[in-house]
Amino acid sequence: MEGDVAARRMSLHGRDLVSIRDLSREEIVSVLDSARKMIPFAEGRPSTALAGRIVAMAFFEPSTRTRLSFESAVHRLGGSCLTIADAGATSLRKGESLYDTIRMLSSYADAIVLRHPHEGAARLAARASDRPVINAGDGAGQHPTQTLLDLAMIRERFGTLAGLKVVLLGDLKYGRTVHSLAYALAEFGSEIILASPEALRLPEEHREDLKHLGAKLRDEPDLDKAVRQADVLYVTRIQKERFADESEYRAVAGSYRIDAHTLREAKPELIVMHPLPRAGEIASDVDTTPHAAYFRQAFLAVPVRMALLQAILGPGRRRG
Repeated sequence: MEGDVAARRMSLHGRDLVSIRDLSREEIVSVLDSARKMIPFAEGRPSTALAGRIVAMAFFEPSTRTRLSFESAVHRLGGSCLTIADAGATSLRKGESLYDTIRMLSSYADAIVLRHPHEGAARLAARASDRPVINAGDGAGQHPTQTLLDLAMIRERFGTLAGLKVVLLGDLKYGRTVHSLAYALAEFGSEIILASPEALRLPEEHREDLKHLGAKLRDEPDLDKAVRQADVLYVTRIQKERFADESEYRAVAGSYRIDAHTLREAKPELIVMHPLPRAGEIASDVDTTPHAAYFRQAFLAVPVRMALLQAILGPGRRRG
């Protein structure tokens, strides 16, 4: 009986995923274990796990990897997609609210994957929808599926998520990928080293939340020193589109850059990760070093999202 209760508690079937904190440590591990088994299917082995299922891709902000990897994941599992890739071509342009748009989409699809420029949009969508909503990035808020694939990359290389030193470099103020990842790393006991321009420091509310979770958290302004200590160097782009004041962006643009010379004293096992796209913060000469992991990281988006979609939409009674 206790085993049945635990299994139900860990079931993701029919659930929303708005924040990485919606998942327990055990649930994250379960998704990562499933994702590893999905790799052959992501590489082309046929699957009908989502046959007859429709997933709506509601992307109200530009995306390449996230949208295409989600679409690939659905198709690889035998499902189909309805895609909004241009907000200007929807009824939002006529004044329809996001709430009404999502409510309508939930009657056409079995799940909704939402990307939106405003923080909190995914939580609103989850309230509006009677089908599961997966947050594919909401402004400077959260990006939980990116975190899952980031964890998959780290685990693939090191065999664990515990006891590692992970440097988060770049835009820690607006970077939703690092906001999500930091919470997950805290959950697994990795040490989080923060390296950023002063104007782009991790916001105080996130610092307090992470400390409350018992995170091993510290700042390291010396980039060379941070690189020497790191097992994982997670680099992020300075996101021009998040700045209300362009002069604020210009003041920090180009303030850091990783190249092969920067990595000369790195640990041999160091991996360099990036959620992509990059915009000059990682030089192309890093691509040919054994440290470069960002293209493998991008591939893992497909099996990870396949595992998540199957867990949410697999056999069982639909929500609603």
